[in-house]
Amino acid sequence: MTAATGLPASIRVLERGWLSSNNILFIGREETAIVDTGYATHSAQTLALVEAALGERALDRILNTHLHSDHCGGNAILQARWPKALTAIPPGEAPQVRAWDEERLDYRALGQQCPRFGFEELLEPGHEVMLGDQSWQIHAAKGHDPHSVILFEPQSRTLISADALWEKGFGVVFPELAGEPSFEEVAGTLDLIESLAPLQVIPGHGRVFDQPSLALAAARSRLDSFVQNPQRHARHALKVLLKFKLLELQRISRADWDAWVSTTPYLEAIRTRFFESDSAAHLGAELLGELIAGGLAATEGDELANR
Repeated sequence: MTAATGLPASIRVLERGWLSSNNILFIGREETAIVDTGYATHSAQTLALVEAALGERALDRILNTHLHSDHCGGNAILQARWPKALTAIPPGEAPQVRAWDEERLDYRALGQQCPRFGFEELLEPGHEVMLGDQSWQIHAAKGHDPHSVILFEPQSRTLISADALWEKGFGVVFPELAGEPSFEEVAGTLDLIESLAPLQVIPGHGRVFDQPSLALAAARSRLDSFVQNPQRHARHALKVLLKFKLLELQRISRADWDAWVSTTPYLEAIRTRFFESDSAAHLGAELLGELIAGGLAATEGDELANR
Protein backbone atom coordinates (compact mmCIF):
# COMPACT_ATOMS: atom_id res chain seq x y z
CA MET A 1 0.00 0.00 0.00
CA THR A 2 1.28 3.46 -0.89
CA ALA A 3 0.53 6.81 0.72
CA ALA A 4 2.86 8.81 -1.51
CA THR A 5 4.17 12.25 -0.59
CA GLY A 6 1.93 14.93 -2.07
CA LEU A 7 -1.19 12.80 -2.36
CA PRO A 8 -4.27 13.82 -0.38
CA ALA A 9 -4.21 12.18 3.05
CA SER A 10 -7.43 10.27 2.34
CA ILE A 11 -5.88 8.26 -0.52
CA ARG A 12 -4.32 4.84 -0.25
CA VAL A 13 -2.93 3.34 -3.47
CA LEU A 14 -2.83 -0.45 -3.70
CA GLU A 15 -0.23 -0.98 -6.40
CA ARG A 16 -0.99 -4.29 -8.11
CA GLY A 17 0.82 -6.48 -10.61
CA TRP A 18 0.16 -5.96 -14.33
CA LEU A 19 -2.70 -8.48 -14.50
CA SER A 20 -4.72 -6.23 -12.19
CA SER A 21 -5.05 -2.47 -12.31
CA ASN A 22 -4.02 -0.42 -9.31
CA ASN A 23 -6.77 0.09 -6.72
CA ILE A 24 -7.17 3.62 -5.35
CA LEU A 25 -8.88 3.71 -1.95
CA PHE A 26 -10.44 6.83 -0.48
CA ILE A 27 -11.03 6.87 3.26
CA GLY A 28 -12.93 10.07 3.99
CA ARG A 29 -14.73 11.35 7.05
CA GLU A 30 -18.12 10.45 5.65
CA GLU A 31 -17.54 7.90 2.90
CA THR A 32 -15.10 5.33 1.62
CA ALA A 33 -14.58 4.50 -2.03
CA ILE A 34 -12.42 2.50 -4.41
CA VAL A 35 -11.46 3.42 -7.96
CA ASP A 36 -10.85 0.33 -10.13
CA THR A 37 -10.93 -3.20 -8.77
CA GLY A 38 -8.45 -5.38 -10.67
CA TYR A 39 -8.88 -8.66 -12.55
CA ALA A 40 -11.25 -11.50 -11.65
CA THR A 41 -8.60 -14.07 -10.74
CA HIS A 42 -7.19 -11.62 -8.17
CA SER A 43 -10.59 -10.73 -6.73
CA ALA A 44 -10.13 -12.61 -3.44
CA GLN A 45 -6.85 -10.79 -2.91
CA THR A 46 -8.52 -7.49 -3.81
CA LEU A 47 -11.22 -8.11 -1.21
CA ALA A 48 -8.66 -8.98 1.45
CA LEU A 49 -6.62 -5.85 0.72
CA VAL A 50 -9.67 -3.60 0.85
CA GLU A 51 -10.94 -5.18 4.08
CA ALA A 52 -7.53 -4.74 5.70
CA ALA A 53 -7.35 -1.09 4.63
CA LEU A 54 -10.89 -0.22 5.76
CA GLY A 55 -10.83 -2.05 9.07
CA GLU A 56 -14.30 -1.83 10.61
CA ARG A 57 -15.63 0.58 8.01
CA ALA A 58 -17.81 -0.45 5.08
CA LEU A 59 -17.05 0.29 1.46
CA ASP A 60 -19.54 2.90 0.30
CA ARG A 61 -18.69 3.42 -3.37
CA ILE A 62 -17.06 1.56 -6.28
CA LEU A 63 -15.93 3.48 -9.35
CA ASN A 64 -14.42 2.32 -12.63
CA THR A 65 -12.37 4.55 -14.92
CA HIS A 66 -13.26 2.17 -17.77
CA LEU A 67 -14.58 -1.33 -18.18
CA HIS A 68 -11.62 -3.38 -19.32
CA SER A 69 -11.56 -6.61 -17.37
CA ASP A 70 -8.41 -5.73 -15.42
CA HIS A 71 -10.12 -2.61 -14.02
CA CYS A 72 -13.55 -3.96 -13.07
CA GLY A 73 -13.01 -7.69 -12.49
CA GLY A 74 -13.26 -7.25 -8.72
CA ASN A 75 -16.55 -5.33 -8.81
CA ALA A 76 -18.72 -8.40 -8.26
CA ILE A 77 -16.93 -9.66 -5.16
CA LEU A 78 -16.88 -6.19 -3.60
CA GLN A 79 -20.58 -5.71 -4.35
CA ALA A 80 -21.33 -9.07 -2.74
CA ARG A 81 -19.32 -8.14 0.36
CA TRP A 82 -20.82 -4.64 0.66
CA PRO A 83 -24.25 -4.81 -1.06
CA LYS A 84 -25.10 -1.21 -0.10
CA ALA A 85 -22.09 0.16 -1.97
CA LEU A 86 -23.02 2.32 -4.97
CA THR A 87 -21.18 1.58 -8.22
CA ALA A 88 -20.42 4.24 -10.83
CA ILE A 89 -19.19 3.60 -14.38
CA PRO A 90 -18.56 5.80 -17.43
CA PRO A 91 -21.77 6.24 -19.43
CA GLY A 92 -20.62 4.89 -22.80
CA GLU A 93 -21.13 1.20 -22.05
CA ALA A 94 -23.97 1.44 -19.54
CA PRO A 95 -26.46 -0.33 -21.85
CA GLN A 96 -24.04 -3.23 -22.39
CA VAL A 97 -23.46 -3.62 -18.65
CA ARG A 98 -27.18 -3.40 -17.92
CA ALA A 99 -27.83 -6.23 -20.40
CA TRP A 100 -24.52 -7.92 -19.59
CA ASP A 101 -23.57 -8.21 -23.25
CA GLU A 102 -20.16 -9.92 -23.08
CA GLU A 103 -19.79 -9.74 -26.85
CA ARG A 104 -20.05 -5.97 -27.04
CA LEU A 105 -18.01 -5.57 -23.85
CA ASP A 106 -15.32 -7.66 -25.65
CA TYR A 107 -14.68 -10.01 -22.71
CA ARG A 108 -15.61 -13.05 -24.77
CA ALA A 109 -13.71 -11.95 -27.87
CA LEU A 110 -10.59 -11.34 -25.80
CA GLY A 111 -10.86 -14.66 -23.97
CA GLN A 112 -10.94 -12.87 -20.61
CA GLN A 113 -13.01 -13.21 -17.45
CA CYS A 114 -15.26 -10.65 -15.80
CA PRO A 115 -18.00 -11.70 -13.38
CA ARG A 116 -21.27 -9.86 -13.90
CA PHE A 117 -21.79 -6.69 -11.89
CA GLY A 118 -24.35 -3.90 -11.76
CA PHE A 119 -24.20 -0.14 -11.36
CA GLU A 120 -26.29 2.71 -9.97
CA GLU A 121 -24.48 5.85 -11.09
CA LEU A 122 -22.62 7.28 -14.10
CA LEU A 123 -19.32 9.14 -14.20
CA GLU A 124 -20.33 11.90 -16.59
CA PRO A 125 -17.44 13.90 -18.11
CA GLY A 126 -17.74 17.56 -17.21
CA HIS A 127 -19.19 16.73 -13.80
CA GLU A 128 -17.49 16.21 -10.42
CA VAL A 129 -17.53 13.41 -7.86
CA MET A 130 -16.79 13.60 -4.13
CA LEU A 131 -14.06 11.21 -3.06
CA GLY A 132 -12.21 11.35 0.25
CA ASP A 133 -13.97 14.62 1.17
CA GLN A 134 -12.64 16.33 -1.95
CA SER A 135 -14.22 17.17 -5.29
CA TRP A 136 -12.68 15.37 -8.28
CA GLN A 137 -13.24 16.51 -11.85
CA ILE A 138 -14.34 13.85 -14.35
CA HIS A 139 -12.71 14.18 -17.78
CA ALA A 140 -13.24 12.09 -20.90
CA ALA A 141 -10.02 10.32 -21.91
CA LYS A 142 -10.58 8.75 -25.31
CA GLY A 143 -7.88 6.71 -27.01
CA HIS A 144 -7.00 3.56 -25.11
CA ASP A 145 -10.73 3.06 -24.64
CA PRO A 146 -13.35 5.33 -26.20
CA HIS A 147 -15.39 5.44 -22.97
CA SER A 148 -12.58 5.91 -20.43
CA VAL A 149 -12.47 8.75 -17.94
CA ILE A 150 -9.70 10.21 -15.80
CA LEU A 151 -10.15 12.00 -12.46
CA PHE A 152 -8.40 15.21 -11.37
CA GLU A 153 -8.30 16.90 -7.97
CA PRO A 154 -7.25 20.56 -8.55
CA GLN A 155 -6.22 21.50 -5.00
CA SER A 156 -3.48 18.88 -4.70
CA ARG A 157 -3.25 18.62 -8.53
CA THR A 158 -3.50 14.84 -8.35
CA LEU A 159 -4.48 12.90 -11.46
CA ILE A 160 -5.91 9.40 -11.61
CA SER A 161 -4.86 8.65 -15.19
CA ALA A 162 -6.10 5.07 -15.64
CA ASP A 163 -4.45 3.72 -18.83
CA ALA A 164 -4.31 7.10 -20.58
CA LEU A 165 -0.85 7.79 -19.15
CA TRP A 166 1.68 5.57 -17.45
CA GLU A 167 5.15 6.54 -16.31
CA LYS A 168 6.54 5.03 -19.52
CA GLY A 169 3.68 5.00 -21.99
CA PHE A 170 -0.03 4.25 -22.17
CA GLY A 171 -2.37 1.34 -22.79
CA VAL A 172 -2.97 -0.39 -26.11
CA VAL A 173 -5.19 1.75 -28.35
CA PHE A 174 -7.94 -0.81 -28.81
CA PRO A 175 -10.18 1.15 -31.22
CA GLU A 176 -7.29 1.33 -33.71
CA LEU A 177 -7.15 -2.45 -33.75
CA ALA A 178 -10.80 -2.53 -34.80
CA GLY A 179 -10.22 -0.10 -37.64
CA GLU A 180 -11.45 2.99 -35.79
CA PRO A 181 -8.77 5.72 -36.09
CA SER A 182 -7.95 6.77 -32.53
CA PHE A 183 -4.31 7.84 -32.38
CA GLU A 184 -5.46 11.47 -32.62
CA GLU A 185 -7.69 10.88 -29.62
CA VAL A 186 -4.70 9.57 -27.66
CA ALA A 187 -2.84 12.77 -28.58
CA GLY A 188 -5.83 14.86 -27.48
CA THR A 189 -5.96 13.10 -24.12
CA LEU A 190 -2.24 13.68 -23.59
CA ASP A 191 -2.80 17.36 -24.38
CA LEU A 192 -5.65 17.44 -21.86
CA ILE A 193 -3.44 15.93 -19.17
CA GLU A 194 -0.74 18.48 -19.90
CA SER A 195 -3.29 21.30 -19.61
CA LEU A 196 -4.37 20.03 -16.17
CA ALA A 197 -0.73 20.33 -15.02
CA PRO A 198 -0.83 17.55 -12.42
CA LEU A 199 1.87 17.38 -9.78
CA GLN A 200 1.46 13.66 -9.19
CA VAL A 201 -0.13 10.91 -11.22
CA ILE A 202 -1.73 7.67 -10.04
CA PRO A 203 -1.63 5.45 -13.14
CA GLY A 204 -3.74 2.42 -13.88
CA HIS A 205 -0.60 0.29 -13.69
CA GLY A 206 2.78 0.94 -12.11
CA ARG A 207 3.94 3.22 -9.33
CA VAL A 208 2.67 6.70 -8.48
CA PHE A 209 4.96 9.23 -10.19
CA ASP A 210 5.63 12.95 -9.83
CA GLN A 211 7.28 13.92 -13.13
CA PRO A 212 4.36 13.94 -15.54
CA SER A 213 6.24 16.03 -18.11
CA LEU A 214 8.71 13.19 -18.62
CA ALA A 215 5.90 10.66 -18.86
CA LEU A 216 4.08 12.82 -21.41
CA ALA A 217 7.22 13.13 -23.51
CA ALA A 218 7.72 9.35 -23.44
CA ALA A 219 4.06 8.77 -24.32
CA ARG A 220 4.17 11.18 -27.25
CA SER A 221 7.33 9.55 -28.58
CA ARG A 222 5.68 6.15 -28.36
CA LEU A 223 2.54 7.45 -30.01
CA ASP A 224 4.55 8.95 -32.88
CA SER A 225 6.18 5.59 -33.53
CA PHE A 226 2.75 3.91 -33.70
CA VAL A 227 1.36 6.61 -36.01
CA GLN A 228 4.30 6.07 -38.34
CA ASN A 229 3.90 2.30 -38.25
CA PRO A 230 0.44 1.02 -37.22
CA GLN A 231 1.65 -2.56 -37.66
CA ARG A 232 4.11 -1.94 -34.85
CA HIS A 233 1.23 -1.01 -32.58
CA ALA A 234 -0.76 -4.08 -33.68
CA ARG A 235 2.20 -6.35 -33.02
CA HIS A 236 2.70 -4.77 -29.61
CA ALA A 237 -1.00 -5.27 -28.86
CA LEU A 238 -0.85 -8.96 -29.74
CA LYS A 239 2.13 -9.48 -27.44
CA VAL A 240 0.33 -7.62 -24.63
CA LEU A 241 -2.73 -9.86 -25.01
CA LEU A 242 -0.61 -13.02 -25.08
CA LYS A 243 1.32 -11.91 -22.00
CA PHE A 244 -1.92 -11.02 -20.22
CA LYS A 245 -3.18 -14.56 -20.75
CA LEU A 246 0.06 -16.01 -19.39
CA LEU A 247 -0.22 -13.74 -16.36
CA GLU A 248 -3.74 -15.03 -15.80
CA LEU A 249 -2.97 -18.75 -16.24
CA GLN A 250 0.68 -18.81 -15.07
CA ARG A 251 1.12 -22.22 -16.68
CA ILE A 252 -0.57 -23.94 -19.65
CA SER A 253 0.13 -26.90 -21.94
CA ARG A 254 1.35 -26.04 -25.43
CA ALA A 255 -1.66 -27.81 -26.92
CA ASP A 256 -4.10 -25.74 -24.85
CA TRP A 257 -2.13 -22.58 -25.61
CA ASP A 258 -2.20 -23.19 -29.35
CA ALA A 259 -5.93 -23.90 -29.13
CA TRP A 260 -6.56 -20.66 -27.23
CA VAL A 261 -4.55 -18.59 -29.69
CA SER A 262 -6.31 -20.10 -32.69
CA THR A 263 -9.85 -19.74 -31.28
CA THR A 264 -9.74 -16.29 -29.64
CA PRO A 265 -11.67 -13.97 -31.98
CA TYR A 266 -9.87 -10.75 -31.09
CA LEU A 267 -6.45 -12.18 -31.92
CA GLU A 268 -7.68 -13.43 -35.27
CA ALA A 269 -9.28 -10.07 -36.06
CA ILE A 270 -5.96 -8.28 -35.47
CA ARG A 271 -4.08 -10.81 -37.59
CA THR A 272 -6.56 -10.51 -40.45
CA ARG A 273 -6.47 -6.71 -40.41
CA PHE A 274 -2.72 -6.17 -40.02
CA PHE A 275 -0.89 -9.42 -40.83
CA GLU A 276 -3.06 -11.16 -43.40
CA SER A 277 -0.10 -12.75 -45.17
CA ASP A 278 0.95 -14.53 -41.95
CA SER A 279 -0.87 -17.65 -40.81
CA ALA A 280 -2.21 -17.60 -37.27
CA ALA A 281 0.13 -20.46 -36.32
CA HIS A 282 3.20 -18.73 -37.72
CA LEU A 283 2.43 -15.33 -36.20
CA GLY A 284 1.53 -16.84 -32.83
CA ALA A 285 4.74 -18.88 -32.73
CA GLU A 286 6.81 -15.87 -33.72
CA LEU A 287 5.32 -13.63 -31.04
CA LEU A 288 5.66 -16.33 -28.41
CA GLY A 289 9.30 -16.71 -29.38
CA GLU A 290 9.79 -12.99 -28.79
CA LEU A 291 8.19 -13.24 -25.36
CA ILE A 292 10.47 -16.14 -24.47
CA ALA A 293 13.55 -14.33 -25.81
CA GLY A 294 12.60 -11.30 -23.72
CA GLY A 295 12.34 -13.37 -20.54
CA LEU A 296 8.57 -12.90 -20.29
CA ALA A 297 7.69 -16.56 -20.84
CA ALA A 298 9.45 -19.93 -20.73
CA THR A 299 8.96 -23.43 -22.03
CA GLU A 300 9.09 -26.24 -19.48
CA GLY A 301 8.62 -29.61 -21.13
CA ASP A 302 5.30 -29.50 -22.97
CA GLU A 303 4.11 -26.45 -21.00
CA LEU A 304 4.43 -22.70 -21.21
CA ALA A 305 5.07 -20.77 -18.02
CA ASN A 306 4.79 -17.10 -17.18
CA ARG A 307 7.98 -15.29 -16.22
